[in-house]
Amino acid sequence: MWLYATTRRLWPCAASPWRGWAIFRRHANCCGVPRAASVRTKNWLAPAASSQKRKWQWPCAISPAAPRALAAALAVLEAHGDYGNALQARLIAARKLLLLGRLEAAAAELSRLDIRALTPALAAVAQLAAAELAMRSLRPAPARAALAQAQAAAARSGVPELLAEVMEANAALQRPAARLHGGGAMSLDEVAALLASGKLVLDACRRGLASGTAWRPLARRPVLFSLVRTLAEAWPGDAGRDLLIERAFNTRRPDDTHRARLRVEIGRLRTLVKGLAGIEATPLGFAIRPVDGGALAVLEPPIDGEQASLLALLSDGAAWSTSALALALDASQRTVQRALAELEADGQVRSIGNARTRRWLSPPLAGFTTILLLPAALPLE
Repeated sequence: MWLYATTRRLWPCAASPWRGWAIFRRHANCCGVPRAASVRTKNWLAPAASSQKRKWQWPCAISPAAPRALAAALAVLEAHGDYGNALQARLIAARKLLLLGRLEAAAAELSRLDIRALTPALAAVAQLAAAELAMRSLRPAPARAALAQAQAAAARSGVPELLAEVMEANAALQRPAARLHGGGAMSLDEVAALLASGKLVLDACRRGLASGTAWRPLARRPVLFSLVRTLAEAWPGDAGRDLLIERAFNTRRPDDTHRARLRVEIGRLRTLVKGLAGIEATPLGFAIRPVDGGALAVLEPPIDGEQASLLALLSDGAAWSTSALALALDASQRTVQRALAELEADGQVRSIGNARTRRWLSPPLAGFTTILLLPAALPLE
């Protein structure tokens, strides 16, 4: 979001890749860059730019086809001393990795930046990226430190859009990020404190089971996630077999085949949560028991529904294609299309354009931050 709002002013080729090429060529002539090298850079940048505009609503992120071209162009720019454009390209690469939830790769990309060599505007953008990385990895204290540096750099740059983005990021850090089952809203600081407390936490925002530094991902196992969530919501009691079958298999008329399948899935769940909790059979159904008799908490998303992560991505105000959403959510394009059709029928999203040019938009979600709903490859030390 912040990069989309500010790059048109920071990078001349944002509006037109070929205008950017003309500016680069003039710059190369002044600096004595050989024409053959600059032509190679143009050939590398062209597919990245065209696919970027077509798929990712330039310059929100780069397309799946662009990383190699961008890396090759980055090497040429650095080899010929054009560090300003090279740093800008590295920031776009880091933003792409953040959008895809590849936090460790984004952190590695940002660590290569020399903040002291950046202009105030680029320094502000880099610190905003560092703040978003810290928030996505549930480290609110480093996020505040990065936002303070971003605000100072934005003030030196004199770019109003940057100052507005810093203010919005500060506000997002204060909004509720999740809900505690049976309790109230929780800020990002409270969520981080809960996860560091040593309690067994079912994180329904990022779909996993956490206890201290241990993490069991369940995002790719919807049946097991439904079972463990039902058991966690019933804790310290037990959940009935019929309720478990209804939640996991989406049926209200269970038969013997469903009960047999439930036993199989419970066995898989026992294996997955081993070391964190145990699954015990009861006369009514099943119950979850944290190891050593510890406490259990359920962290719920600030908004309900299976499409919470999709709405979180669309709420940044940018127009997304279905292929870009599928890449960011690590889902099939057809799955994303079905979810968008349901949201459109409910009036929560709208589309513009047709066929390959169709893009999807959603109004901003007010009252809470969606940082925990965005995709992330966990954990990040």
